[in-house]
Amino acid sequence: MTKIPEGTTLEEIKIRKKIIRDFYATWNAANPTKQVYNANLKEFINVRFLSINETAEIASRRYISTFAITHYFTEILELAEEIRRTKPKPDNKNQQRFSEIVALEYSKKEFGTIKLTVGVLKGSKQHIQYCITAIEEQKTIT
Repeated sequence: MTKIPEGTTLEEIKIRKKIIRDFYATWNAANPTKQVYNANLKEFINVRFLSINETAEIASRRYISTFAITHYFTEILELAEEIRRTKPKPDNKNQQRFSEIVALEYSKKEFGTIKLTVGVLKGSKQHIQYCITAIEEQKTIT
């Protein structure tokens, strides 16, 4: 596995963005349905192009978020628990296709808390993975 750069330079962020995109490509190839059942929501969370773009853009800004995605992705989708539901931000073009935004969290004992944002599509009510970010600084990563 590629070493994830820990710094905050533009070059390091660019490398992390590529690591996330490469991770999704590998994950999508291994998971042809591109979905994972979430026990808390009792719904399938679908991974789409938007999931990859939004997550690569946001999570690449911090080493800890990139690490969370590349190490815990499937279990985050399976086990994250709903914290709240909100309306999409009216000024956010990427959120316009959703009727609501669901914030979920997954606590990983040796890592910290990871936030999963899911959008519920208008019409079909499909749950689409929107973004994943770590919300606590790392504890000890083994």
